[in-house]
Amino acid sequence: MVSDVYQPSDDSWLMKKVLEEILPSLLEENSELKFLEIGCGSGIQLKTASEIGLKKRNIFGVDINHLAVRECKKLRFNCVESDLFCKVEGKFNVIIFNPPYLPEDSREPKISKLATTGGKKGSEIINRFLEQAGNFLEEKGIILLLTSSLTKGIKWNGWKKRKIQSEKVFFETLYVFEIFKKNFMDERFRGR
Repeated sequence: MVSDVYQPSDDSWLMKKVLEEILPSLLEENSELKFLEIGCGSGIQLKTASEIGLKKRNIFGVDINHLAVRECKKLRFNCVESDLFCKVEGKFNVIIFNPPYLPEDSREPKISKLATTGGKKGSEIINRFLEQAGNFLEEKGIILLLTSSLTKGIKWNGWKKRKIQSEKVFFETLYVFEIFKKNFMDERFRGR
């Protein structure tokens, strides 16, 4: 694996766990589930989706890092180099994003900032993602978004959300939120 590609860490393992819990029931409801990962990195979540049973032709990934795209293509996944949704076409039932979410730290090396730093507050990339994501999400689709207790200033405008997982690691707590369109009320969200 290329050293300049984000390798699985605590946040990756948390997202993998969430996918393993959520995707099987979604797949039962829709065998043609369309899945998109923004920021696919090493491809761990693309592999997880495939292992759970999503059809490879329905699994898509994008990354701003051309080396990550190249690695995911070696794994035979549909992947393109893109800044968030710039080169994405179509709509998806599930969109996941384990974004760069840490606030800017001037001491961090430039090469790792691409994968870890989400802007001055840590939320700037997340906010751009949330502004664009609705155009690519099916009406009854969901987004799984990973954030941190260190991330400040997330703008949830127009989105319903619920925290579905959290995990304390070192100096922060990681969270995975399930997000859906404001007008989408589904039985599976009630009573959870």
